[in-house]
Amino acid sequence: MYGGDALGRVDGRVVFAPFALPGERVRVETEREKPGLIHARTVEVLEPSPERIVPKCPYFGRCGGCHYQHASHDYQLNAKRGIVAEELRRVGKFEPPQEIGIVSAEPWGYRNRAQFHIEGRELGYREPGSHRLCAINQCPISSPRINEIIATLNDMLRDVRWPKFIRSVEVFTDESQVQLTVLDSDKPVARRFFEWCAERIPGLVNGPLDYEGRFRVSPNAFFQVNRFLYGQLVETALEGASGETALDLYAGAGLFSIGLASRFGQVVAVEAGTAAVRDLEFNAARLGLAHVRAERCTTEESLRALDRAPEFVLLDPPRAGLGKAVVQRLAELRPPSIVIVACDPATLARDLAGLLAAGYGIDKMTVVDLFPQTYHIETVVRLTLR
Repeated sequence: MYGGDALGRVDGRVVFAPFALPGERVRVETEREKPGLIHARTVEVLEPSPERIVPKCPYFGRCGGCHYQHASHDYQLNAKRGIVAEELRRVGKFEPPQEIGIVSAEPWGYRNRAQFHIEGRELGYREPGSHRLCAINQCPISSPRINEIIATLNDMLRDVRWPKFIRSVEVFTDESQVQLTVLDSDKPVARRFFEWCAERIPGLVNGPLDYEGRFRVSPNAFFQVNRFLYGQLVETALEGASGETALDLYAGAGLFSIGLASRFGQVVAVEAGTAAVRDLEFNAARLGLAHVRAERCTTEESLRALDRAPEFVLLDPPRAGLGKAVVQRLAELRPPSIVIVACDPATLARDLAGLLAAGYGIDKMTVVDLFPQTYHIETVVRLTLR
């Protein structure tokens, strides 16, 4: 089930149980109830699935970051493909394509960005559905560099110089440079703290990180978190695309815009975040891409201002999806080709239902496994106006 829980039934009620697999017999305890619904805690696996494996992480089950480490990676991939198909039927009310492709890579050490909560002298993630801290010394899904920084930060936390009022930090790295951002603090953080961090963390940058020398990314700006698959994500989304005009919506720092530049005569990249737009403009200018133009506005504003459709529209929306207004405007403009890069299968199903009703057909659908060991699913869908 999307969300990481297994689904069962008892006395006519639905039971959601985490860390269980389909076909298993498990003993659970009720944590909370609603009419017809029980959220349970898995206490014991009585009859395990053949797909069950020993989790690699010592914190699995206590840390809220991962959900599927007890299942083989191949099983995870097939399960995610099945979840997408199920959500299309359940939410979208239409049959999925006969074939849903999968793009995957190394399922460990892939994350280039991680957020850590801090309490006292401990650093870690939140426990599932809780504000309790799960203190950690390692994170197997994070990159080697991030794991080095976890060790460094844990050591710094025991030093009297560590500001006790810092509540959370974010680490972003390309394995060479490191960006450290204080996300939550009870007081302003003095410059000398970052100077101390620069002494302890080699490669620490002050400001934007130049990711692998290809993309400048400012603090708090969005960039894909899978260091192995971000390039393949672009290739999957842009496969076969070419023409005169392209529109990149929710463009971020320009990951897809740069790829579109070699395929289209004019690219308009739309992004609402000021820092991300500056990064996008920098990344395009550095490559001499004068035909890539950045617009700082919302997707809704950009679409309303158009009087005719571009040949190709790429949309990489947040978890909330496109929404009714964007789908309706796309239906009015009728661009010949649309690609959606979606991180939530339920909102994707809702958005696709509206576009299919407007005369679009699904040419290709691919699950890109950007988040192994977790329930999160990235799906790329190519649509053509029939």
